[in-house]
Amino acid sequence: MSFITGVGLTSFGRHEGASTLDLMSRAAELAIADAGLQRDEIDGVLCGYSTVQPHIMLATVFAEHFGITPCYAHAVQVGGATGLAMTMLAHIIVQAGMAKHVLVVSGENRLTGQSRDAAIQALAQVGHPSYEMPLGPTIPAYYGLVASRYMHEYKITEEDLAEFAVLMRSHAADHPGAQFRDRISVADVMASKPVASPLKLLDCCPVSDGGAAFVISRERTGETGVRIRGCAQAHTHQYVTTIPDFDRMGAAISLQRASAQSGLSIADVRYAGIYDSFTITLAMLLEELGLAGRGEAAARVRSGYFSRDGAVPLNTHGGLLSYGHCGVGGAMAHLVEMQLQMTGRAGGRQVKDAGIALLHGDGGVLSSHVSMFLERVR
Repeated sequence: MSFITGVGLTSFGRHEGASTLDLMSRAAELAIADAGLQRDEIDGVLCGYSTVQPHIMLATVFAEHFGITPCYAHAVQVGGATGLAMTMLAHIIVQAGMAKHVLVVSGENRLTGQSRDAAIQALAQVGHPSYEMPLGPTIPAYYGLVASRYMHEYKITEEDLAEFAVLMRSHAADHPGAQFRDRISVADVMASKPVASPLKLLDCCPVSDGGAAFVISRERTGETGVRIRGCAQAHTHQYVTTIPDFDRMGAAISLQRASAQSGLSIADVRYAGIYDSFTITLAMLLEELGLAGRGEAAARVRSGYFSRDGAVPLNTHGGLLSYGHCGVGGAMAHLVEMQLQMTGRAGGRQVKDAGIALLHGDGGVLSSHVSMFLERVR
């Protein structure tokens, strides 16, 4: 058994003069205080990678910088799925008795600390070194290819994809830490700059500075506990040219495994935090996870199903598409928001029922998947 006992999140956007370690430290300090702990009570540290500070021992570099001496320290690298993969590992570590309180932390000054060309080159490394990278594609280009195929298969339109960007922006409008808070329309998305057909600028997450952290503990420390009921992974491919089955990318597999472990199903879910690097990412994952039928997720958005007062509120902080994306910490913000919702601390964003939640992370080009069920315990 494990609990998410504390969370910390910086605003996302531009943090001039703040390094990767600075942003990690800010988020970590918030999470530890939120858990009601002192720094010396943290006996495990897991951190994500940083493209701005690609140190081969980032976990111990951070521990020294932050002033702690954990008995367990480890850095993890699974692309956008890293945040949930670290959460799963922390869950295993505390269950095994190897640590009592594990700090999961990541942050990056990707917006102010890295040039545009350097960021593009770093992220393009997910492509095959012989068959994809020499052709010059970027991450948006890979997802543009996937979007074109998916739209053809399931008769989805560009306007359908735009609905997800509009929803995320409407949620971010009420979060003071979001990078983009101005509301947008489908027409705004359609009129935005082309990036990688059919994806346009507002179909893509921004580049951000920011940090996120949380504490995974063996026992709950607050009045309301958020318990990890079950979590699992699936890794079906790495490269976009080797996708084995367009109808089963890996999300359904990790969900099935997490469901078996937790005893919960998609029908039990009352809140969802789903990875949304692009509008197509969110559409495909919602449908593969069973939160909508194939080709039907956009219609559910239009109906209000995923709105704050809908049947399954989704990414109520604005997700990667509007809160922002600072690398590993971007997806970790989904878990921070979920914990706040489950403990009734989301303020004006609070949903009516977040008793059972589903989190799902995606790394690479829908390559690595982590699904996690959580429940509120009073």
